[in-house]
Amino acid sequence: MLIDAQNDRLLEANSRSFFLTLRVLPRQVRRSIGLLYLLARVADTIADSKVGDAATLLDTLNAWNEATQQDHSSAPDLAYLASLQGNPAERDLLLSASIPISALSGTPPEDLALMRRCLSIIIGGQSLDVQRFGPANDREEVTALNNEEELDDYAYRVAGSVGEFWTSMSLLHRRGRGWARIDQSSWMTDGVRFGKALQLINILRDVPEDLRFGRCYVPKPRLEAIGLAPEDLRDPRNMDAFRPVHNALLDVADEHLDAAVRYTLALPRGAHRTRVACMLPIVIGQHTIDLLRTSNVLDPTDVVKVRRADIKRIMRRCVASTATRGGAQRVLAERRPHLR
Repeated sequence: MLIDAQNDRLLEANSRSFFLTLRVLPRQVRRSIGLLYLLARVADTIADSKVGDAATLLDTLNAWNEATQQDHSSAPDLAYLASLQGNPAERDLLLSASIPISALSGTPPEDLALMRRCLSIIIGGQSLDVQRFGPANDREEVTALNNEEELDDYAYRVAGSVGEFWTSMSLLHRRGRGWARIDQSSWMTDGVRFGKALQLINILRDVPEDLRFGRCYVPKPRLEAIGLAPEDLRDPRNMDAFRPVHNALLDVADEHLDAAVRYTLALPRGAHRTRVACMLPIVIGQHTIDLLRTSNVLDPTDVVKVRRADIKRIMRRCVASTATRGGAQRVLAERRPHLR
């Protein structure tokens, strides 16, 4: 059991590879990390709801943030937003939002403080997204980010902060003498970049879906440099012109993944479960980047996704790698020869 029967049901229904990651985490951290995921997933579902005005989403995000920041609070009424969800699992998640809220009362105080700080940052990023783009409704006009700083800030708020939280949780609950050898400052920096890598990969994979909602996370100056407007990315025939920009952003994600590899290899030798939990998203992320480099990401019918069967195979490889000295490094460096 990760949290409890009810929360575990919501976790399994609303996560794909992350549920597998949670199952291999050390017992002392998996509950709080899993609960943070659920609380953040509720906020994400709120932010992506298809309503007529941004004010409704911003008010609901604020109410959700307040509910998670206070002891013995109750969840806001999310029934209306739940009725708008096309995904049954997300509809059930909003209707069941009181379940993860109730679980907060059983969370150790130090974990709770870290969770609340991270969740506040995440919700702040989602609120900024709604203010910038409006509700996630089909629309003709497309708004792009103004610069690289906005992209990096968004990646930090919604994912880099999770790397920060994960790192803080690992240090808080560390066991064994091997942890003393970690440079905590550089490890934290790499942890933040770990989260940014995964978010940037998601952004570069989901370009057509975001464009349908009028959202373009590719900074406007990058598009202007190749003579494209954000609306031009809706035409799959523009992929050849867009590919250098897309590949350049994939290179940024790859550099962040290098930091994620350093982060993972810095773990003490006995931290097998944490190492496997870190390896899984890195290897899946690398596979996704490889697929994106050869796909037409502007074509909404050309969906890039690592198959569930492949994810399970990757998990088995990651687990097996911890049984031999240097096994984790060999798996992580397989597609990253410069790290061998």
